Parts: sequence; C-alpha cells; structure tokens
Amino acid sequence: MDKKMIDRINELAHKKKTEGLTEEEQMEQASLRAQYLEQFRKNFRQQLDNVRFVEDLSEEELAEYKRKKNN
Repeated sequence: MDKKMIDRINELAHKKKTEGLTEEEQMEQASLRAQYLEQFRKNFRQQLDNVRFVEDLSEEELAEYKRKKNN
C-alpha cells in the first residue's frame, strides 16, 4: 500500500469532518477508498491462502513446521 495514498485518504477524511468536500474531492475519496479496499482484500486473500492447519500436515511438514517455530 502506497503511503501517499493512505495519507491522501486521511487528509480527505479530516477535511470532510472539518469543512466538507467538493464533489471532485468526494469522487477522489471514493476512488481511493475503492483502491485501498481492493488492495486490502487482495493482501488478506494471499494471507488466507498461505494458512495451513497443523492437523493437515504430513509428518515431514510437521517436523519442518516445529523446527521453524523453535528458531
């Protein structure tokens, strides 16, 4: 996630609370939020895809898991 994008989202959120947004800024905010959520969902999906249950591991995989966990 791009820090500039997050900073801009926060800037627009603050401005919305204090003085309000123009129609152009509202469209920009909606676009930035959509991009942020898309990236968040993509990253979260990748994390979920990499989750493995210990019960489902073979003996070799379980030994490797325990070795990595202890290091």
